[in-house]
Amino acid sequence: MKYIKIFALILIFANCKAQETKLLLSQKLISLSQTPIYAKLTEEIDGQIEFKKQFRYLDSIDIYSITYLSDGLKIKGLLVSPNKKGKYPCIIYNRGGNRDFGSLKIAHGAITLGQIAKEGYVVIASQYRGNGGSEGQEEFGGKDVNDIIILPEVLKEVEVADTNRIGMYGWSRGGMMTYLVLTKTNEIKAAVVGGAISDNFASIEDRPEMETGVLSELIPNYAEKKVIELEKRSAIKWADKFSKNVPILILHGTSDWRVKPEQSLKLALEFEKYRIPYRLIMFEGGDHGISEHKKEVDEQVLNWFEKYLKNNVSKPNMEYHGR
Repeated sequence: MKYIKIFALILIFANCKAQETKLLLSQKLISLSQTPIYAKLTEEIDGQIEFKKQFRYLDSIDIYSITYLSDGLKIKGLLVSPNKKGKYPCIIYNRGGNRDFGSLKIAHGAITLGQIAKEGYVVIASQYRGNGGSEGQEEFGGKDVNDIIILPEVLKEVEVADTNRIGMYGWSRGGMMTYLVLTKTNEIKAAVVGGAISDNFASIEDRPEMETGVLSELIPNYAEKKVIELEKRSAIKWADKFSKNVPILILHGTSDWRVKPEQSLKLALEFEKYRIPYRLIMFEGGDHGISEHKKEVDEQVLNWFEKYLKNNVSKPNMEYHGR
């Protein structure tokens, strides 16, 4: 009887411990047919409502709204995965914008994340603290970076996720967040950024409203620590901190007015100096989202992850070599 009681106490302790360490608090399946976007994704064929040809992949994926813990805060996000059993490599997607601008919508899950998930990936994305119903306060690259850093641990609680193969993909502010995360964790095997902010000093010079309407409002103690805080968020200032084992694909449009293409060009030169593995593709006449070359952009992104996550290709040899 004594041993039974001890065993029962061990089980109780183990269960309590598991509850304490659980990060993925909820994972709710989204039924697209119950959402406003459904009408735009479907058409009637022979009296039946079906997904339009370009959206038929939606039958092969599941889209979830999630809530997870980061620094004790309840953070909202999306999770999209193939609905066929198996183990799939993972991609952490970092949204752009700030506050409601750029916040994740169901359309992101169905289209942006869904088009990646259909290729055999588990895709997870955070709203960041203070946004989309998340607790806490957004800091535009401050403590909200922790909301991304914790995601590999969250993915460990997702049955179909292969957390030995995690990539990261971010656009605009999400690219800045990607740069920040890459210097703070070794969980990421490959990364892609598009229209990424790498120099906030240049950003406020090109667009003063970024300082008055975003940075000064979101970054704590901005007025007192302006230079320090901008440097913290500008990868061009700490390119030597990047891992030489994580290949980075940099995409930028040459007609991007939101984040001038010079930011990626100058960061590439810094990567050259420190021999960080990267590929830079500048799209002629491309806007901030490189919408003029969308098909090629999507192909480049998927090829990069297929190469370094699915096919596990060795990192590039960045030593000077050859004949």
